[in-house]
Amino acid sequence: MKPSARRVRTAAASALAGALLLTAAGCAPSTSGGGAGGDERTGTLRVWLFQEVGNEPKKKVVDAAVSAFEARHEGTDVEVEYIPVESRAERVKAAFNDPSSAPDLIEYGNTDTAGYVRDGGLADVTAEFGAWAEAKDTDPTARAGATVDGKVYGAPLLVGVRALYYRTDVFKELGLAVPRSQDELAATARKIRKARPELYGIAVGGAYTYGALPFVWAHGGDLATREGGSGGYRAAIDSPAARRGVAAYTSLFGPENCPAASCASMGGNATVTAFASGKAAMAIGGDFSHAAVEAGAAKGKYAVVPLPGVAKGSVAPAFAGGNNLGVLKSSGHRTLAVDLMKELAGKKTQRALFDAMGFLPTYADVRGDIARAQPHVKPFTDTLAAGTKPVPASPAWGQIDASQVLPTMLQEIVSGRKDVAAATSDAARKMDDAFASAAR
Repeated sequence: MKPSARRVRTAAASALAGALLLTAAGCAPSTSGGGAGGDERTGTLRVWLFQEVGNEPKKKVVDAAVSAFEARHEGTDVEVEYIPVESRAERVKAAFNDPSSAPDLIEYGNTDTAGYVRDGGLADVTAEFGAWAEAKDTDPTARAGATVDGKVYGAPLLVGVRALYYRTDVFKELGLAVPRSQDELAATARKIRKARPELYGIAVGGAYTYGALPFVWAHGGDLATREGGSGGYRAAIDSPAARRGVAAYTSLFGPENCPAASCASMGGNATVTAFASGKAAMAIGGDFSHAAVEAGAAKGKYAVVPLPGVAKGSVAPAFAGGNNLGVLKSSGHRTLAVDLMKELAGKKTQRALFDAMGFLPTYADVRGDIARAQPHVKPFTDTLAAGTKPVPASPAWGQIDASQVLPTMLQEIVSGRKDVAAATSDAARKMDDAFASAAR
């Protein structure tokens, strides 16, 4: 393997980050509407991938894929840099502003797709994706996360979905059945807290947007609805159905389950940590949470089922999360970058990433093989099969998410500062302002 294939810049990367952040502060993206950067067939390709909590297993998989790519492309060298997820918005926006310093290929979240396309940073790879033999097995949900207005702007890399983790030993000790509806879920959580006051019945977080959304969707609500034929949106979080879902989720906060003083500020990672460390009897966690739970006090004492919906025996719609790999429009190595995208997002690499990190592949056939071999995956594939929901495919979503509109709404309710009607109305107004700004 070439050492340069696994080079992660440190001091140089920090210097670049500072320069890029200064550029980002100065102007809006300049590449919107611009043409392709070029198509050199040799040289250095730069790649930005997300830094994981435990990144070494991911790095080993990427190293192997990069080495295979370099072996097939003489005169080509690949530099991989791992960037923090939390700072991706600034880094990527700055890269769009300064094509000469930008990478050729990036990993990005599917909630970022619409905004990056609006900013003109991602290359349209519809033709290449359509001609790629493996693409036919990509599941529709994952493909939709890389698509805007019918055009494909990347290759899906992994899919993320959440389900209900629960402590089998606690349920056995208290003689409890696994909840099959959201009412049963709330009642079971209260029973556990009463019998075992040192535990949260179910760990919930006021900053856990993707834990709250299944309650909204299960009650028939939504975040927003399409407005007209222009792709615009109007907030729907203040609809009667959405308010019922918000009320159901926020009812789980309080001394009878998860006290607001402890739980209002928790995000998804914190709720999973509470479960993994033995402080909660249930939690809403992802397929990507499996390794963390296995490494904690709950190891060997838990199981996972789909999060129940409103009707007994139903499955609540889960957020269809996931990451993609996209070629930047400014890349001077378009063909090579597309080929590397396929190498890193191909079936072999996705299977290796599952083995190393637990990331669910985006290919239905690969996922089926994994579920048959590893039973812990089945609740997540069952959740996917039951139907998932996306966030609005609008450039405004990035602003809404970064502005903490929904966590603020939840925290206002659980703290008692506002009731459900007032908090959802305020959140809807903020969302509509963002949608209107994005449409201009």
